[in-house]
Amino acid sequence: MTRSLTLLGATGSIGASTLDLVRRNRDDWRVETLTANCSAAELAALAREFDAKLAVVGDEGCLAELRDALDGTGIETAGGAHALCEATARPVDLTIAAIVGCAGLAPVMAAIERGGTIALANKEALVSAGEVMTAAVAQHGATLLPTDSEHNAIFQCLAGSDLSDVARITLTASGGPLRTWSAEQLDAATPEQAVAHPNWSMGAKISVDSATMMNKGLEYIEAHHLFPVGLERLHIVIHPQSVIHSMVEYRDRSTLAQLGPSDMRVPIASCLAWPQRMETPLEPLNLAAIGELTFFEPDEARFPATRLAREAIAAGGSAPATLNAANEIAVAAFLSGQIAFTRIAAVVEETLQASNLPPRPQTLDEVLSVDAAGRRQAREILER
Repeated sequence: MTRSLTLLGATGSIGASTLDLVRRNRDDWRVETLTANCSAAELAALAREFDAKLAVVGDEGCLAELRDALDGTGIETAGGAHALCEATARPVDLTIAAIVGCAGLAPVMAAIERGGTIALANKEALVSAGEVMTAAVAQHGATLLPTDSEHNAIFQCLAGSDLSDVARITLTASGGPLRTWSAEQLDAATPEQAVAHPNWSMGAKISVDSATMMNKGLEYIEAHHLFPVGLERLHIVIHPQSVIHSMVEYRDRSTLAQLGPSDMRVPIASCLAWPQRMETPLEPLNLAAIGELTFFEPDEARFPATRLAREAIAAGGSAPATLNAANEIAVAAFLSGQIAFTRIAAVVEETLQASNLPPRPQTLDEVLSVDAAGRRQAREILER
């Protein structure tokens, strides 16, 4: 049966992987809406290829170019933040939420309030607005399918099991490209070195997050909201091969692990086909060729980001949103050559310490206010 699809963030890496799978299974999907921040020409080409009903740019300044590119096709066009929310409110069978940053919060909320099924690849939705989002999911009867490889692995390992039977959830981390570097080497790391991930092909920001281990810290916060077993049952382990994507240990001491290639098409396919399975073009996992799987405890002296994330979610309230906001500012500063690699986590920690954190946000607008305050504080620290 053909299902309808909205893809938020069609021109990003998650969008490209999603559309590759849809392209291979065209009879199974009807594309309703494709969105991008700008990238009007690329978005228009994708809208034409997949015969989308609507194409939306988040940056309204790019709307004229999009309209020109799709003139005469019959494909609707729209632009701006409000248009993104209106598009996401249209009824579809599945929404893939892959807009990077806080720009994706309002569209995700619009899909939740529609009571839809959302494959969530936007970290900020749960890191910055976890309590607000999960409350809305419960209120509107929406379904969240985790799309991050780690959370999707946990989702698969749980497979409907009762969370009360879970003794431990372990998120695996590759450790990134700088895992074995000394503190002195890390201080001199360049953006080119930090984004050169050994296993995954990702954008610059998330690649730096992987190098600092902040990505795993953010995923720890997400896991707390997706799988509420208690912080004491959530753990992180370094697994350089990125073959095991996460593990769930039950109280009878059985441990289930999800293994697969380091390719985002695996968790995306899980969400697209849920609750069924679908073919992917990937090679079968060859454990004999891999040879060995190794594991290490995180080194929070060299990579303090996981400690900061753990402390932020334990503190609750506005701390997780502030952590995320400060990290985005610090990573951008590193990528532009303003600060050293080791200053990223330091700026985040200084922001958390310096902030007069507002009360626990109760609405999406309050979350965005906390985010803006955290960014201002981080910029002030950078200026000093």
